[in-house]
Amino acid sequence: MKYALFLGCTVPVRAQNYELATRKVAQKLGIELVDINDFGCCGFPVKSVNREAATLLAARNLSLAEEQGLNLLTLCSACTGILTEVNHEFKENEELKNRVNEKLSSAIGRKYQGTVEVKHLSRMLYEDLGLEKIKEAVVQELSGSSFAPHYGCHYTKPSEIYGRFDDPEHPQSLDRLIEVTGAKPLWYEDRTECCGGAILGIDEPTALKIAKAKLDHVKSVGANGLVLICPFCDVMYEQNQKKIGKQSEIDYELPIIYYPQLLGLALGIPQTELGFNINRVKPKELLEKFGGNGTGTKQ
Repeated sequence: MKYALFLGCTVPVRAQNYELATRKVAQKLGIELVDINDFGCCGFPVKSVNREAATLLAARNLSLAEEQGLNLLTLCSACTGILTEVNHEFKENEELKNRVNEKLSSAIGRKYQGTVEVKHLSRMLYEDLGLEKIKEAVVQELSGSSFAPHYGCHYTKPSEIYGRFDDPEHPQSLDRLIEVTGAKPLWYEDRTECCGGAILGIDEPTALKIAKAKLDHVKSVGANGLVLICPFCDVMYEQNQKKIGKQSEIDYELPIIYYPQLLGLALGIPQTELGFNINRVKPKELLEKFGGNGTGTKQ
């Protein structure tokens, strides 16, 4: 299995632990990740103000992967959304495809024919690799621990561009991916709600209130941590956790863990290689129990 790894803008700057864990997990599972240095912004940040510019940016990135004959693997749900949307539109709208390609060709000598697939890391693990193969690779089941999955807004919606690979209202793929590590996924109130990150730049108080509600609900079910698959959600739940706690006089101390970090522990990858030192809220109990060098045995 071989993919072009699309990091986007946020992961290399604010979520290096996500990238580190992803690369280690991919290596362990025999997945080859190819870096394309010419990748640029996915286009998502400008979509609301200039749809054409966003489409051109996305199509350019897709063309780079197509040139290498590789499908795109994404880590950021926002990147996944815009790249998947433009890819879907190219395959459904010939007029748009021709118009965008004309501009790409005249400006930078590129074209995109629409032969690439875009998949988020979690979807790839769930669909392409599969739960059984992941389970076979687990050497240290994380039994006795429980985590709240956070799907976010762009992982399954809009469902038509994703082919409804998961139920957008009642998603289960991240729950199953947590289960395969031996840990227990927890149900909690408003589990599919937004993190608030979309409005952080224009209405911080409201954004923080949205994030606070999720933190409260997760804490109420006794989770060992909140498992994420998007760096923007981490900005809200981890990087703003102390600010939210200070405003409400609550000491949350809720570990926020990227899924490949959790999976990496189950695969026996040392915690020092999974970027846990970058996590702002350390999952101390989890690391003390399972953070060795993979000497645990599968049950």
